[in-house]
Parts: sequence; structure tokens; C-alpha cells
Amino acid sequence: MIIFSPITSQPLPWSPVPIIFFMPPQKIIIDTDPGQDDAIGILLALASPEELDLLGIVTVAGNVPLELTSRNALMLCELAKKPETKVFAGCSRPLVRPLVTAEHVHGKTGLDGADLPPPKISLQNQHGVDWTIETLLSAKDDSITICCFAPLTNVAMAMIKAPEILPKINRIVMMGGGYFEGGNITPTAEFNIYVDPHAANTVLRCGRPIAMMPLDVTHRALMQRKWLEELRNMGSPVGDAAYGMMSFYERFDVEKYGSNGGPLHDPTVIAYLLKPEFFKGRDVNVEIEIQSNLTLGMTVVDWWNVTDRKPNVTYFNKINSDGFFQLILDRLSLL
Repeated sequence: MIIFSPITSQPLPWSPVPIIFFMPPQKIIIDTDPGQDDAIGILLALASPEELDLLGIVTVAGNVPLELTSRNALMLCELAKKPETKVFAGCSRPLVRPLVTAEHVHGKTGLDGADLPPPKISLQNQHGVDWTIETLLSAKDDSITICCFAPLTNVAMAMIKAPEILPKINRIVMMGGGYFEGGNITPTAEFNIYVDPHAANTVLRCGRPIAMMPLDVTHRALMQRKWLEELRNMGSPVGDAAYGMMSFYERFDVEKYGSNGGPLHDPTVIAYLLKPEFFKGRDVNVEIEIQSNLTLGMTVVDWWNVTDRKPNVTYFNKINSDGFFQLILDRLSLL
């Protein structure tokens, strides 16, 4: 057997000892609006340093206003005992529309259900969009993955201000949209897209690889009471906080849908980077409705390939939910 170097593509001397090549961790930026489900996604990333090199967290207005999403991100970094994590505040409102928030889901703080102390660490001074641009421009091509848990305002603004960042982006993995499941904030629109549909329209037209985790996949990942109890039984500050947040958070969707548990949205983004085999979908074209008052923010998904529009998104609709929830338990137990 001939073994080739992954660097030079030249044959390596034969050795009876197996040669193992270790992949460096993926460089990621998390763009987020915490949010209890954002919190689990952030904690999952912070608990996975061997696979993910988290360069920084950028907050945006969404689930709650920017002041609270930024505060929440700082508190989560302290909860995970990762105070060195850089957190930047981004945009305080969408590109065009007035801000719509979701306190009816997440509570007045965004992290209701967790009794976390005020953060001791502080935000970085630089605006999150400017930091994102600077970080991407200083990187190699195709080297940084942007993980989006929130309205896409910051990411779109970075692309508008500095389109030369696009070659630096390896891919965008985002939670947003819906097709088979419809919407969760209007009959046709998912919240992250609805808050800033113009930003979503910009990002989906950027030409870089995009993986989309829509309601069609997250509604297959329902929190069960046994799983919540396992969070509580961790006997750690992270487990206690996660249990409190999820217990508060799931009540809205249980009441709304009449299901046995609430969906866990944003952690699917990080889980996909860690365990892509847990997810199945297909490459399709997705467009964003930005003109109609009736269907504003709708993700128009050409699932059946009935147009001649080229695919611009890998759109997921299936998940190994048991593996997904076990991954979260396993990683959060490390914090």
C-alpha cells in the first residue's frame, strides 16, 4: 500500500506503524442573539475545542434587543469557564425594517429560566461587523465558517461593506427558514428570516456554500422530559442552567404545537459541524420573499426542482435526534 502525503501529494516511506493525520479544528465565528437555544449552541461550541476553534462571538438584535443579547453572550462564556472568549456587539436593528423581538418565547431577558450572575467580563470595543470583516480579510481563502443562530443582519452588513471577504468564507451554516413546516412567527416565515428578510436575501445570494437548518429539521429534534432530567442530573452549574433555560423555553412550543416537547433550533448548526452524518437533505434553490406584506420573510424552497434556478443552499430536513441530544449531553458534561 502506498501512502501519500496530504501536504505534498508525494509517496511516503512505507511503515508498519499506521500513520494518523489529525485535522486541525475548524475556525468558526458564531453570530447570535441569545436566546435559550442559542445558549445551548454556544455552550456546545465552547465544549468542543478539539474540533472547533471559536474565533469570536458576535451578537445581534433578535430574540431580545442588542444590549441583552450581548450581556447574555458574556454570561454564557463565564458559565462555561471560558472568559477569554471574545464577544463583540453587532447591529442593533435590521437593515431596513423595524426590529421585531421574541420576549413571548424567551422571556424578558432572553435567558429566562437560568439564574446567572451579571457578567464580570466585558464586550470588546470594536463593532462586531468591523471585527468580522477584519478577521476574514486576514485569513486564508475558504478558511472560516460563519455559524448563524440569529437574524442575518451582521453577516449581510459585512458582505455589503466589504464584498472582498467572500472568498475567505469556507461556508455559512445557519438556522433559519422553513418549507414543509411553514413559519413560526407568521404562517409562512420563520423568525430569524422574518426579522431581517433583506439581510437573508443578501446572504443567500452571496455565492458561498450555505447549509440551512430550517424548522423542517429542528421540529424533528424535540426535547424529551428524560433528556431534560439528564441535564439536571449533571450536578454542575452548566447542567443546572441548561435545565432551567430549556424548561422555560420549551413551554411555548409545547403549548403552541401540542407536542411532547419543544424543538431545539440553534444547536443544530454546531451539531452539524461536529457530526454531519446526523443530518440529511438536498441541494436546492432558496429565495427570500421581501416584497409581499402577506408572506414577508418566507423561504421559497424549490424542493422539487420545478424552476431553472440554480441550487444555492444545502437544505436539511432530517436529523438523528437521539444522536443529537446525546451529543449535547456528552459535551455539556465536559464544561
